[in-house]
Amino acid sequence: MLKKILTLALGVFMIFGLAACGSSNSADASSGASGKSEASAQAPTKGNGKTLVVYYSAGGHTKNVANYIAKATNGDVLELKPANDYTDADLDYNNKDSRVYKEHDDVSLRDIPLVKDKADNWEGYDTVFIGYPIWWGIAAWPVDTFVKHNDFSGKTVIPFTTSASSGLGDSGSQLQQMAGTGSWLEGKRFPSNVSESTVQQWVQSLNR
Repeated sequence: MLKKILTLALGVFMIFGLAACGSSNSADASSGASGKSEASAQAPTKGNGKTLVVYYSAGGHTKNVANYIAKATNGDVLELKPANDYTDADLDYNNKDSRVYKEHDDVSLRDIPLVKDKADNWEGYDTVFIGYPIWWGIAAWPVDTFVKHNDFSGKTVIPFTTSASSGLGDSGSQLQQMAGTGSWLEGKRFPSNVSESTVQQWVQSLNR
């Protein structure tokens, strides 16, 4: 009788022991899965480096787009300002005696000194957006000075432009030839009064 009672007690003890072990294993597995998820959530995202948005704006439209891009990319902004800035009269494209018209006709006049033609901490930028209005089917030439004076090696360069009607044309490829360095992507032309949401959608489509 005593032997039967001891056998029964031992069986009950083993059953409870196995149940406790199973509960512990289950808790460990649950903890492991939770830990993995938490670690993944905290893992740093691999970045593409800093972004710089460089632009020349004659009428303010390109400036607006540049600021939209900078906001969407958390990038820095560099405005290109001619040392001898253009007046409204200088930018009269219909007047053959205006400054911009003379510069169009005489390529030698297009070497436009800038107040600042190099960005601070240039080496720290991996992506560079370059914005400009379209003048006679090409990039406004104040941008040329910046492109010629900087080394784009190791950088991804993305042109963008604003215009009332003209397309991007060959402006991006011409700037790429001037630079001679960098990985240049196909640019984007925006209408003069483009919305911020449209610009943001384009930036997101670049997957950068």
